[in-house]
Amino acid sequence: MIIEHVYLKIRPEQDRAFEAAFQQAKAVIYPMDGLNAVQLIKHTQADGRYILMIFWDSIEHHTEGFRKSAAYQQWKALLHPFYDPLPTVEYYQPCMLLKKKEPPQ
Repeated sequence: MIIEHVYLKIRPEQDRAFEAAFQQAKAVIYPMDGLNAVQLIKHTQADGRYILMIFWDSIEHHTEGFRKSAAYQQWKALLHPFYDPLPTVEYYQPCMLLKKKEPPQ
């Protein structure tokens, strides 16, 4: 599994509109092959700051599948007008997880 990680800075006073657009964008990305989950995390103390994490089976599912699809053009039209500046996408791979109910090893 690959995690697409994106730090988002939204234009001033556009948080609510961005979140509404993201509700629409979820339906656009949901049917994509290789997609496992999408998580949008809002900063608790600073308006306009979010982290977007999208969990893919592989980087290619994002770069070749989604980014080259008509769905991506819809995603881009819905969300990119809110970004200031345009964000950088990074890819991460899970390497460790500690769950509270499991003792550390």
